[in-house]
Amino acid sequence: MVVLTVLVGLAVLAAFAALHWYAWRRLVRDTTAGPGLARRAGTAVFVAGPLLMFGALVAERSGAPFLLQQVLAWPGFMWLAVSLYLLLALLVGELVRPLLRRWVGRESVPEPVSVSAAAADVTPDTPPEPEPEPKPEPEPEPKPEPATAPARPAPAPSRRLFVSRVVGGAAAAVAAGTVGYGTYGVLRGPKVKRVTVPLAKLPRGAHGFRIAVVSDIHLGPILGRGFSQRVVDTVNATQPDLIAVVGDLVDGSVEDLGPAAAPLAGLRAKHGAYFVTGNHEYFSGAEQWVDHVRELGLHPLRNARTELPGFDLAGVDDVAGEGEGKGPDFAKALGDRDRSRASVLLAHQPVVIHDAVEHGVDLQLSGHTHGGQLWPGNLVADLANPTLAGLERYGDTQLYVTRGAGAWGPPVRVGAPSDITVVELASRQA
Repeated sequence: MVVLTVLVGLAVLAAFAALHWYAWRRLVRDTTAGPGLARRAGTAVFVAGPLLMFGALVAERSGAPFLLQQVLAWPGFMWLAVSLYLLLALLVGELVRPLLRRWVGRESVPEPVSVSAAAADVTPDTPPEPEPEPKPEPEPEPKPEPATAPARPAPAPSRRLFVSRVVGGAAAAVAAGTVGYGTYGVLRGPKVKRVTVPLAKLPRGAHGFRIAVVSDIHLGPILGRGFSQRVVDTVNATQPDLIAVVGDLVDGSVEDLGPAAAPLAGLRAKHGAYFVTGNHEYFSGAEQWVDHVRELGLHPLRNARTELPGFDLAGVDDVAGEGEGKGPDFAKALGDRDRSRASVLLAHQPVVIHDAVEHGVDLQLSGHTHGGQLWPGNLVADLANPTLAGLERYGDTQLYVTRGAGAWGPPVRVGAPSDITVVELASRQA
């Protein structure tokens, strides 16, 4: 098993290196006329970028000093996003390149025709007059040669170089624009999405009950206290009856991120705020974070249930906790409840939906997927999760998956905008 893991890791690194070599070749080597400052600078970027990216990943997972994490995070994680869209843009450019070469070839200036060739094509109407004998000319006086020869104009770039610069420049512009807009979308904070979910067992008195679902905030070396405050302000502005924080709140220890999480104490809802662990809590000290969010006024639901007016609210630990003996326990959370009552389950990962169906859950609220976060990552995330985002039905159980409020790694979202969802429960008896 260890050997297989090492081989897979080496294969991934080889593929990663090959893709970076391809991008370097197209963006640096093919766009420079020869060795020089521009090529050396471009090469330095393509060497430093991957090193910073791996450094940011290792620093975060190894619990390196938080200041070091912050120094590495921005350039390292941003390189991950930029290199992805550079590669995609360059691959599209391969389709355009031959067409552009052909167009540039047609638009080229034709070769000048020599005077002798032009004269040969002219048929005179009258016979040519005899040329007079040349008279001897006096020899010109020698002129002093200039100290330096006149500079010749620089030759125009070749057609291949011109096409490479056009394609490379366009690819760089597309990548920069895509990542820039995706970063702005994250840093400005999540938008509110509203969904109505009818529940057959919900009594008339609970009709219109509103749950603000927030997931995947990912406080860490990039998203800090300011971002946390924007999330809290957005949630409170919806005036929910209940707040559900469904995992992946942090990427780091309580010691490092306690100040960033402090605004969560300001969450306000009639029936309180509840919290369940996500997989990233188990990378960050889940037990300490459960204790800390309790101090902030949130109610952790660790394989537990509470009765609310009109329905039962349950929560299970994330499946990542199984390695620590703290995984989901559906029997403990739901086993002895009255199934005639409606039930809402908080579970970070959508993959536990089948357990929820077996235990008669009416609605499961989840996050984890980020909606794919970076297109075309949604294609991979869709294969790994039963529902990527939105509301779907599995038998008598409905599953709603939010795209999440923040972002992991690069603070960038493309094709998967962040959201805080207000789920309004509807009674069919109303």
